[in-house]
Amino acid sequence: MPRRITIRTKLTFGALAPLFIAILICSMTGLTIINTRIARQAQEKVRTDLNSAREVYQNELAHISELVEFTASTSFTANALAAADRATLAALLAPLRKKKRLDILTAVDSSGQVIYRAHNPRAFGDNRGEARFVASALGGKPATGTEVLTFEELAAEREELGRQATIGILPTPHARPGAKDIERSGMVLVSAAPVRDRNGNIVGALYGGVLLNNDNTVVDKIKEIVYEGVKFDGKEVGTATIFLGDLRIATNVRASDGSRAIGTRLSEEVYNRVIKEKKKWISRAFVVNDWYLSAYEPILDLKGEAIGSLYVGMLEEPYSALKRNINLIFGAVLVVTTLIGLALSGVIGAHLARPIKELETLARRVAVGERDLQIEVRTGDELEDLASEFNEMTRALAQREAEISSLNRGLEQKVMERTAELEEKSTLLLKTQADLARAEKLADLGILSAGVAHEINNPLAIIRGNTEVLEMSIPPEHPSREEIDIISQQTERMAKIVANLLAFARQKPMQREEVDIHRLLDEILAQIGHQIPLDNIRVNKDYAPDLRRISGDAGQLRQVFTNLVLNAVQAMPEGGSLRIGATNVQGSKFKVQGADKKNVEHGTLNIEPDADFIEISVRDTGKGIPPEHLKKIFTPFFTTKENGTGLGLSLSYGIVKDHGGTIKVETEEGKGTTFRVTLPG
Repeated sequence: MPRRITIRTKLTFGALAPLFIAILICSMTGLTIINTRIARQAQEKVRTDLNSAREVYQNELAHISELVEFTASTSFTANALAAADRATLAALLAPLRKKKRLDILTAVDSSGQVIYRAHNPRAFGDNRGEARFVASALGGKPATGTEVLTFEELAAEREELGRQATIGILPTPHARPGAKDIERSGMVLVSAAPVRDRNGNIVGALYGGVLLNNDNTVVDKIKEIVYEGVKFDGKEVGTATIFLGDLRIATNVRASDGSRAIGTRLSEEVYNRVIKEKKKWISRAFVVNDWYLSAYEPILDLKGEAIGSLYVGMLEEPYSALKRNINLIFGAVLVVTTLIGLALSGVIGAHLARPIKELETLARRVAVGERDLQIEVRTGDELEDLASEFNEMTRALAQREAEISSLNRGLEQKVMERTAELEEKSTLLLKTQADLARAEKLADLGILSAGVAHEINNPLAIIRGNTEVLEMSIPPEHPSREEIDIISQQTERMAKIVANLLAFARQKPMQREEVDIHRLLDEILAQIGHQIPLDNIRVNKDYAPDLRRISGDAGQLRQVFTNLVLNAVQAMPEGGSLRIGATNVQGSKFKVQGADKKNVEHGTLNIEPDADFIEISVRDTGKGIPPEHLKKIFTPFFTTKENGTGLGLSLSYGIVKDHGGTIKVETEEGKGTTFRVTLPG
């Protein structure tokens, strides 16, 4: 026996459930909104931080550019460079490179030949004119940007730069695979400016730069300006990194041992987005050993190629902790509110259930035979009404019992009489139902024949007569004679369709012959354009080259496929795609459970398991057939067209059935319809 649930429990649940659901929905909605807003604000913060980092990076470039251009613009530099006076250049440049923290400061003549290197005075005479920034300056246009210099180029400027640029590549979780174990090239903030004499002629160029490999000055400045040293649980919240390709060359991201994670690499996803596609990437990312809200943007060289990227990121853990705290607060509110609601609902439920319990006790006493029991309830609500009705019920119950006893005796006699009458009428009803079923079938055939005679024969006779008059009055060589002949042919086809319909009603035998389905379908497609425009219809044919011929009535089959093609075209008034398919099908495709028997029943078709068939499909991309119409489309005179008769599909169904085949429909509203006709080969 199932466990009883008291009315008090139900009342409590009924009062509490809406409150609990409302609080739960509000809590979930609030949590979703808050979490979404936190995530959105965090992403916007990272995006803003990336903009600030870019400004710091550009300021470094601007500082180098101002220094180089100012030095190149002085007459002392121009005179010394024109005279190849290395001593004067040393006096000008050596103090400058120490004071301004430049890793490279070099002067070249108008041909690009190095005259003086402030960091390596003994190395001169080589030609640097092939470098993009030098060539631009010698052409009269200052150049400032980020370039990648080879180990040899850096070592030529200063031997220590080659060692500084060398970075060993470390294994990194989630990083893209790479072939190198060590990186020797260097990313350099570089600026070059032309040096002109008093007449404005270019006598050479001056270029300077700062090597970023293993130099954390820029990234530390970004962290200090953007994040101001904020920490969470002892960890730095904000980090910044400069990448050469996919390799960290300057960073304040810490590895697990506390050292800077220089030599670790970028993930495949970020590399493809930032380096290959030259686009920003702002999302959650695993950086070395922790999750960060990260932002990357490509660093382009003077040619516009992506050679690295600038990164800023905030530790995700503070935001995750904030969301956890909010979730805990909302959960606590939900629990406390639920407990309060339970207590209040319990008290209210107990008060409401007391009169119901009394009614239950009295009802049990009535059930065992007591009568004229009364209950007093003064609640001023439905329970008081229920008590009054209970009192009235007990008073009337005794009276009704006496009356029922008398009625039962009379009822038994009437039941016996009515039973005999019912058996006689049931026999008559079965006979009437059988007669009615036969009458309905005959009525359907009569309606079908009458509809054909009324809707088609009379106008067809007029068309045929007028066509014959035109044929007699228009000579064979007349330009319109071909159209008149087509009208005559189609009129004959319509007459044959009417005859086939009447033959279907009378079960007239078919005129079988060997039918070439390919040819039949092509003729239908060639002639259908005379009935309805095909300007916006794309017709696709998908014929099996080895399609077998079938035995059947060509005229009747022409009627079936013409009707299907015409319906498909009319279903696409705005244009679309019409696909006609014809293929061979093996009988085993139609096997069902019980196929080990000699024959298996499939729709209206008795199929030999090893027989061969052909399947012709007509598919359109029209509006489809509504589900409520799908079961009635083969019913005679059912149509949804304003000018339709509703005979086409019912006739087609009968013709296909007479040929021992099946016709099926597959449809989806808004996407189109496919009719599949299967005929024995």
